[in-house]
Amino acid sequence: MLSVKNVSAGYGRKLVVRDVTMRVAEGEFVGLIGPNGSGKTTLLRVISGVLAPSEGEVLLRDAPLRTIGKRRLAQMMACLPQELASDLAFTVREIVLMGRSPHLSRIGRETRQDSEAAEKAMALADIADIADRFMTEISGGERQRAFIAMCLAQEPQILLLDEPTSHLDVGHQLSLLDLVKRLNRRSGMTVVAVFHDLNLASEYCDRLLLLHQGRAEALGSPQEVLTAEIIRRVYQAKVLTEPNLVSGKPHIVISAGTD
Repeated sequence: MLSVKNVSAGYGRKLVVRDVTMRVAEGEFVGLIGPNGSGKTTLLRVISGVLAPSEGEVLLRDAPLRTIGKRRLAQMMACLPQELASDLAFTVREIVLMGRSPHLSRIGRETRQDSEAAEKAMALADIADIADRFMTEISGGERQRAFIAMCLAQEPQILLLDEPTSHLDVGHQLSLLDLVKRLNRRSGMTVVAVFHDLNLASEYCDRLLLLHQGRAEALGSPQEVLTAEIIRRVYQAKVLTEPNLVSGKPHIVISAGTD
């Protein structure tokens, strides 16, 4: 469904991502992991079409991303960036309806279909009961769900998330990722997400791309990528890995030390 072919990208003359290649199958949940500054967000911006690669290309259903119009691309792909304004003077419903922008006619009027799509998205995100509250009146977890619902209202085939659980407590982290995973499994929505928390990435992702200094260090299942040896080499951290007692996925165990 989505192919990244020998992509290099950056800002000005500085390359941040170098010669990265990966393919994401339809219905997959792929996580982008790596240390700070490794190029995760930059690669996600290239995949979303916001940043043009300096070399290589991204293909969506075998069509080069650069050949797909912005409106059509927004109908196929939704992206939730890392930081969004939290002081928006809009209700939750108004925010979610903004996700319908790619589907509106040229005169920009919302139809019954747009309203129904927004209501469905809010129901999926479990925020229908706060639809008429202002974004400034709800919690951080509820705001993040509202933004997820805005993305869902686009009715995309691909959902891109940049650290969707940042600034959330563990309960809200699990709740949000459970929602994304449920959509991924039930509707076949393809998900590509940036993670800092390796244990969350291990639990929720089918495959992981580990970036290090802008290059692809490892690509594969959590079991293949999240080994103690690889983590120690890339993160310069002494850790142990063991199977999660519930899921069997790799679990990273840290140990504080002075040496």
